[in-house]
Amino acid sequence: MFRRDVLYDRIFTEKPPYLLFFTTIRKEDDMNVNHIEGVDKGELIIYTLSTCVWCKKTKAFLDGLGVGYNYVEVDILPDEEKEKTLTEIKRFNPSCSFPTLVVNSEHCIVGYNEAKIKEVLEL
Repeated sequence: MFRRDVLYDRIFTEKPPYLLFFTTIRKEDDMNVNHIEGVDKGELIIYTLSTCVWCKKTKAFLDGLGVGYNYVEVDILPDEEKEKTLTEIKRFNPSCSFPTLVVNSEHCIVGYNEAKIKEVLEL
């Protein structure tokens, strides 16, 4: 499961003060996870490579659907985190190819597949 660490930064520009929220999401093993806000369709995490065209297309497709999701760019992680992340990916996708989209720790969609994503998210 994911936990949220929220920093609160108060800005006193006028009364009452405004409160801004900055959220970072980390997997329990401290893997770096980025979050995109959107409609809650369950726990979605996509493992990508920063240079992968199909990974970018999959994230853009999810953005277009307006769903919230988490993503990890595996190739830019520090070595130790990269190894932990690859081990996690192999639980769902033994070939460890990208993109790998895991939905609710039950479904794994490998590659860019609009129809399968819509099916699993019931859209």
